[in-house]
Amino acid sequence: MPKEIKLDFDETHIGQRLDQTLTSLLSPDLSRARVQDIIKKGHVKAAGKAITQVSYKPKTTMSVTVIVPDPEPSEIMAEKIALDILYEDDDLLIINKPAGLVVHPGAGNRDGTLVNALLHHCRDSLSGIGGVERPGIVHRLDKETSGLMIVAKNDKAHRHLSAQLSDRSLKRTYWAYVWGAVVPPAGRIETLYGRAPNQRIKMAVLREGGKEAITDYKTLQTYYDGLYSLVECKLQTGRTHQIRVHMAHLGYPLVGEPLYGMPTSYVQAVIKKADLEEDRRASLQNLKRQALHAKAIEFIHPKTGVLKKFESPLPADLNFLE
Repeated sequence: MPKEIKLDFDETHIGQRLDQTLTSLLSPDLSRARVQDIIKKGHVKAAGKAITQVSYKPKTTMSVTVIVPDPEPSEIMAEKIALDILYEDDDLLIINKPAGLVVHPGAGNRDGTLVNALLHHCRDSLSGIGGVERPGIVHRLDKETSGLMIVAKNDKAHRHLSAQLSDRSLKRTYWAYVWGAVVPPAGRIETLYGRAPNQRIKMAVLREGGKEAITDYKTLQTYYDGLYSLVECKLQTGRTHQIRVHMAHLGYPLVGEPLYGMPTSYVQAVIKKADLEEDRRASLQNLKRQALHAKAIEFIHPKTGVLKKFESPLPADLNFLE
């Protein structure tokens, strides 16, 4: 059912933009973008008359009525797809995403995605993100990266968690298997970052321009006389493919890396020469995705204010590397 809210504008609101005033009075339940949409659609009235200009500035005190309509149905199809849910309440879910699952529908992936699955699972508990019945993806994982994701069920939770992501209080820890013994074994990778100039499907470390990208890393273990290592990575920023690009930039690309790794023929030759058990050799040769797993996540719950921590074990397709 649509929600009706009555508000009184006092002297402090005279001369202020309508969208700014309403956002301050209705926050954190509604974002400014959502408020602007409500105004434009004629859902804000004073003395029975709709005000549709977001920049309207009242010249006197007044009372307004705001109608917050029900969220519009998502255009994305809900699908019954099994999900590994570690935690769920009225505000959010913690999902353990398998490798191979695309997060958002897009060109070539209109269905079978995590969002399709979440729309089905949360169909009775979504209050809407931006006025649409859809889950709020706080941060993404690449299709072939496994592990933990946090998903918001309502606008308030989504904006609260997104703010934590921006101020870096939402902490994400990844485990990555990389080729070689990393030198130095721990450190910080801090670069400029953006699209590769000559290959737009790839990201790259840039000499100038781009955005700041920071990854802290620490070697946890090295295997087979330095053939490969398990590295813990903590993101200080969340750029597309950041860990994959940063470790390759350092000279230690991820095992199984299809986009930023070493040539396949070279990798296969290295594996062939290594002193490995046959089953491990075969598993390394047949790995079809980057060996990257979102291991842990830590954040402040948007409603309770309680610190929440979750961890995910390595999936079966990476366990052989241990």
